Amino acid sequence: QVQLQESGGGLVQAGGSLRLSCAASGRTSTTSAMGWFRQAPGKEREFVASIGPSGSIPTYTDSVKGRFFISKDYARDTLYLQMNSLEIEDTADYYCAATSSWTDWRTSTSFEYWGQGTQVTVSS
Repeated sequence: QVQLQESGGGLVQAGGSLRLSCAASGRTSTTSAMGWFRQAPGKEREFVASIGPSGSIPTYTDSVKGRFFISKDYARDTLYLQMNSLEIEDTADYYCAATSSWTDWRTSTSFEYWGQGTQVTVSS
């Protein structure tokens, strides 16, 4: 089992930045990839970014490319999401996820471990 705990959410003005963190514990050595997903009110959960073993294959959804950056500190077993130039449309609950699978890391069904989420609100 892997446990995930997000932090770093909050209220920020449009154009500002936030950094989300996700502390992983448990059998983290069994995971192949980690990712971030988000869910806005009334919408389905959507992929934001993922990262493979040893920081390989960072992948982003088109709407955040060039603004968001995913990284992992393997010594601390902590995943990060640096979010810059935030837009009102980025407002959502953000979830950290981990998987031991090698299937499509852009889909939520590929991930079996989830954090409880952290709220990000971007104001005008």
